[in-house]
Amino acid sequence: MGRIQPLERDQASVESQAVYDEIEAAFGMVPNLFKTYAHFPPLLAANWAKTKALMMGGRLPRPLKEMIAVVVSQANACRYCVAAHTMMLHHLGFPPERTQRLAEDIASAGLSETEQGVLALVRKSTTEPLSVSDGDLARLRELGLTDAEIVEAQGVMELFTAYNKFLDSLAVDIDF
Repeated sequence: MGRIQPLERDQASVESQAVYDEIEAAFGMVPNLFKTYAHFPPLLAANWAKTKALMMGGRLPRPLKEMIAVVVSQANACRYCVAAHTMMLHHLGFPPERTQRLAEDIASAGLSETEQGVLALVRKSTTEPLSVSDGDLARLRELGLTDAEIVEAQGVMELFTAYNKFLDSLAVDIDF
């Protein structure tokens, strides 16, 4: 059981309920992650806005963003996000055996060179950020990524690193 109980709609502030409406329209439910953030409505609103901007906007394809979420969450050992975004990848048509390979060896997951390069960077940024080099970024540029796309990928990495730490430290229950 989680350390802080997620707030159901009838327990949440009016401000949070409005955000719940948007989340439910996007996902068909309000995940415990967001119900826990509802204890501090400005943080719920800010994180939902950031999630929308990164995961539903931008130039990178949604499946790549979901792969970033899985790879980062695997590196951080966050069961909640691995489960949620593995499920989302499967919903988007990504085969389960390829998802497993993301954890074992990105190169064996049947991905493009560009996808492999992005996932290698975000994993490195998650596990050893001070070792990211100019060469790592130059490699992505050689593969055709713009600086805006590199920043977008790093933004998704940052979002999930924060979610991973929040979820794990508060032991938020997986609810899907």
